[in-house]
Amino acid sequence: MKTTDYIVGTINKFPKGYVFTYEDFLPEVKSKEATIKSLNRMASSGKIAKLSKGKYYKPEQTVFGTLPPEQYQIVKDLLEVNNKTIGYLTGLSIYHQLGLTTQISNTIQIGKNEVRPAFQRDRYKIAFIRQKNTITKDSIPHLQLLDAIKYVKKIPDTTVAKACVRFMAILKEKSKEELKTIVRLSLKYPPSTRALLGALLQEIGAGTYLESLQNSLNQITKYKIEGVNQVVSSANNWNIE
Repeated sequence: MKTTDYIVGTINKFPKGYVFTYEDFLPEVKSKEATIKSLNRMASSGKIAKLSKGKYYKPEQTVFGTLPPEQYQIVKDLLEVNNKTIGYLTGLSIYHQLGLTTQISNTIQIGKNEVRPAFQRDRYKIAFIRQKNTITKDSIPHLQLLDAIKYVKKIPDTTVAKACVRFMAILKEKSKEELKTIVRLSLKYPPSTRALLGALLQEIGAGTYLESLQNSLNQITKYKIEGVNQVVSSANNWNIE
């Protein structure tokens, strides 16, 4: 089979929005140069779309135009290597997913143990947030929530009070084991994050998990997070002003 025929046949099997590189066609196509040339010709003809240097995707056409790939697809090489999780979508990338805002950003934020400078990939700015906890697939939803609590003041198109109401709704849906894990993970977050988490948990009646949070905090330190006390009556118990 000709190189081009194999590449076309393989791409036809990819789901729409799937991001790929020349490596997706190895080892069947042995020539890297021939593969790249073929992909560039297909991109020039509009059969596929080019995301950035060496990265392409199978576009999905709608009445509104060409849909971009999902954010996970755009940065999946930064999230997983050889089936090992090394990062996760967070911050601006998941506020909409968590129901915290209706705004969708062109900045994709990634949580990683080791961060690097921000860079541009097509129309997206890729930025990084340092995560001190070990990152696993099971811990990602908890880390995403804790990141949102940490950066509550920076969530766009909402207020701290509205965000806290949503946080409490999310926490209420967690099992006891999940809440225990969230509290454990929060111990590597700043004191203000732990204080706000404690106030939210106390407000929803999850008192079992508060002692370790309280013991981790300096009892005379004040945390200025305006808006919390509008919806969380226990905010003063955690020195949140």
